[in-house]
Amino acid sequence: MNRRLIATLSFSHLMTDLNQGMLPALLPFFTSERGLSYAAAGGLILAANVAASATQPFFGWYADRRPSAWFIPAGIATAGAGLALAGAAPTYSLIAAAVALMGLGAAAFHPEATRWAANASGPRRATGMSFFSIGGNLGIATGPLVITPIVLAWGLGASLALLVPMLLVAALIGAELRRIASPAAGRTGETPSAERGAFAPDRWGLFGRLSVAIMTRSMVFSALSTFIPLFWIGALGRTKAEGGVALSVVMGAGVAGTLLGGRLADRYGRRVVVLVAMSLLPPLLLALGVSRDARLSFALLVPVGVALYVPFSVVVVMAQEYLPNRVGTASGMTLGLAVTAGGVAAPLLGLLADRLGVAAPLLAASLFPLLGLAAAWTLPDDRGLVGRPGNDRPPFADS
Repeated sequence: MNRRLIATLSFSHLMTDLNQGMLPALLPFFTSERGLSYAAAGGLILAANVAASATQPFFGWYADRRPSAWFIPAGIATAGAGLALAGAAPTYSLIAAAVALMGLGAAAFHPEATRWAANASGPRRATGMSFFSIGGNLGIATGPLVITPIVLAWGLGASLALLVPMLLVAALIGAELRRIASPAAGRTGETPSAERGAFAPDRWGLFGRLSVAIMTRSMVFSALSTFIPLFWIGALGRTKAEGGVALSVVMGAGVAGTLLGGRLADRYGRRVVVLVAMSLLPPLLLALGVSRDARLSFALLVPVGVALYVPFSVVVVMAQEYLPNRVGTASGMTLGLAVTAGGVAAPLLGLLADRLGVAAPLLAASLFPLLGLAAAWTLPDDRGLVGRPGNDRPPFADS
């Protein structure tokens, strides 16, 4: 495992997803200062996710054919610019355009960075990918903690202050990648298909079934990231700052969940990890949705976050293993499908919140993992393969 490269990619993941963590924390301010409904606020999540999902498969396809390391710093800069402009935008259409720009930056970043991380992980693919994913988890978790005090003190327009540090970090990441990456580090897509196919054929049927589990998990993530702050304010009667902290807690617990999921998958198998996580989410989400005690709700955030994130890096590794000849495409399609499902769910759950209250989206989300559980159950059992010599080798060249 190239630990320095993994660390650099993980930090770049943190900076990219920091913007995705800040957007949900801005929604209560958009509803109060811009007069948006819950459905309109959910529409902003949709705008960001549609921009990402529509372009992410293309970036993955392009990465397989022409590795482009510059997508990584460019994605950080573009995502940061979009979020910075969103807070200062005066109208709903301009806010939506800004968050769409943020989504485009995330779309450019993730397939290329994920492909590099998979290649840098060596034989411990699930563990290496979990370290890479932790960066994104930390970014999403700390996003509310970064943006909430800034906006509380100086208003929505203060988001522009984030633009300069984002551009600076993007430049530094680009320079670091050029300095530490070996010539082979990003070349997984340059090997002819026949050579890459020597390890295993692409299995599109399994990828399709896995995609159902990925999309249902993303719908749960969208419900939590969009409505936890609003639930904390509207149902529990707490402050906006406490709502931001609650969102950070559930996403912060995801850091432990991601690392745990990678280690368990490398030891016990990918499928069983996904099945256990999907089984735990429905009762936990149901308990959170019906709770009206802030202390109980706060305590539930930790197991919810862990269960939500345990399969996070595992499903990406599974997608790459099901499509071993198209690692970038697998990453792009996996993440694209995820953000599509999450983005579509957000405004629909917003309509539900407008009609039935802000707890309704969390109760509805408790049903989503059941479909993912059914889909994951049909996947082949890989417990006998994990840890066996030769089977943990990344099924593409230059590993």
